[in-house]
Amino acid sequence: MSLMINKNYDEVSKTWKIQLDGEVDIYTAGKLKETFIKMLEEKKESIKIDAGKLEYIDSTGLGVLIGVLKKLKEENKNIIFLNIKPNIKKLLNITGLDKIFIIEG
Repeated sequence: MSLMINKNYDEVSKTWKIQLDGEVDIYTAGKLKETFIKMLEEKKESIKIDAGKLEYIDSTGLGVLIGVLKKLKEENKNIIFLNIKPNIKKLLNITGLDKIFIIEG
């Protein structure tokens, strides 16, 4: 399966909004990382990830997210997950990453 990434910057809330559709794994994590790097070069703001269509994420994908979060924390910014599916929420709970990412709804 592939990964579709839709992103836009919301001037009102001063946040990036990104929608992930598909799977983040060893094959698609590079594409996600490139997207995040370009976003942060443009504006280093918090990122809201709509994970409603995210089916799967592996350790490679989690590593990309942690790397991006480290860069954001330098500016006191965050990664916020929205519409997260139970299987991914469980993965974040098991790994303890639910403590470093903000999970809404």
